This record gives sequence, structure tokens and C-alpha cells, in this order.
Amino acid sequence: METAEKKRVLIIEDEAHIAEGIKLNLSLQGYDAKVAADGIAGLEEWRAWHPDLIVLDIMLPMVDGFSILQTIRREDEKIPVLILSARGDTEDKVRGLKYGVDDYLSKPFDLEEFLLRVDRLVKRKEWYVQPGSAPKKSAPLLFEGSFYSFGTNHIDFVTSMAQCAAGEVVLTEQEITLLRIFIAHKGKPLSRKMLLKAGWGYAIDTSTRTVDNFIVRFRKYFEPKPKSPIYFKSRRSVGYIFEPGD
Repeated sequence: METAEKKRVLIIEDEAHIAEGIKLNLSLQGYDAKVAADGIAGLEEWRAWHPDLIVLDIMLPMVDGFSILQTIRREDEKIPVLILSARGDTEDKVRGLKYGVDDYLSKPFDLEEFLLRVDRLVKRKEWYVQPGSAPKKSAPLLFEGSFYSFGTNHIDFVTSMAQCAAGEVVLTEQEITLLRIFIAHKGKPLSRKMLLKAGWGYAIDTSTRTVDNFIVRFRKYFEPKPKSPIYFKSRRSVGYIFEPGD
């Protein structure tokens, strides 16, 4: 019987005790983990080893994390990247989102939360909406384009900016994820359970109310009349449906 190939995680981190601790815990979770201690080594390992996920520090010798992220995104828009950094202010998080990071966790961090985020990012590309038995070919979970427009709204997924009814809005990583899900499955009702699994991986501190709160935000951003939504509609006993009208 064949053994499933382990998912590869590249850790680009110059603090040895942190890097080795992360590597050990990822190995215990069944991942194949490798450490690169500076920016140049990180880029070399990324190109040679082809990891499934990159855990990236910002403050690195040789080449900083933001420059690494920009280099990676010029060549690969799909590989998940998780920034793990002591620099956790809003400016750095927004900059990371603009450069294409998938998730951002500040040091010091909770190990269980970190492992949940890693698991979510590694699995996210493989998730599909499958209401019954799996068809031969199913739609991808996430919209993978760089731009999307509906009505008078325009979303730039490269910069995480939206021009919308509410003006110019900087979108968070979770907002980006949920928007990509809705766009990929426009016109199809999506349950709160599915949205929670895709957006948060059933993180401990999430509930169905969390999804409802994000829908309230989307209506404020994108709807001409938030109290009478035409794009992000409720479906009783089901969840929500995105109907862009295109």
C-alpha cells in the first residue's frame, strides 16, 4: 500500500531556536519541514525544493521577507505564504497583504493556533464544494484571478484594495478569502458551515455568527443599499448567496 507523500513546509527564519522548534512541531504533525536561515537560502530552497507552504519571517539577513514575498509572487501566485514576524503592527500587515501574503501571525504566537493556520493553508487549495458524491471534475474553492468587478465595485486582489459603494477600502486577509469563495461559486447558496471551514478551518474562536458579521461588512462595502442587498443575499436555513448579476 502506497504511503501518501508528506506536504512540504519551508521555514525561512534566522532565529535558530524558533526555526528548529517550528520544524520539530511540524514534523510531529506529519509534515516534511526544512529551514533556511537567510533570505538568499530561502529563495534557493523555494526554487529547488518546491514546498507546499512557506513560513516567512520579515527581518532576515541578506534579503528581507517582503522582498522574498514579492519575488515569489512574480513567479507563483498560488503557493500559500504565512508571515510569522515580531513586526505585527497594522502597517506591516497591510504591506504584507498588498504583496500577496495569505496569512499573517505575530510573534510571540500560540503553537496550536499556528498549526491550525498551517493546516488550513496547506489544505485550502484542495477543498471543493461537494454537496453529494464527488463529480469527475469539481469547481475550485477559491477564485484565483487578480481582479474582479461587479456593479460599480472593483476588487484588486493584488493590492487587497476595493473601490466600492463605501469608497476605497483596504480588505483583510479573511475578507479576501471569503470574497474569493463567493466569486468562485457565484449564484450558488453556500452554508455557514462551509464558509467557516474554508475561511477559518474551524478555528476554536469562530462561530456561525462570525460569518454573519463578515456579510454585514460586505453589504456596507458593496451594496448601494446595505439594508436591501442585491449582491450578498441571505438564504433561509442555508446561508448566503452571491449574485453579481453578470
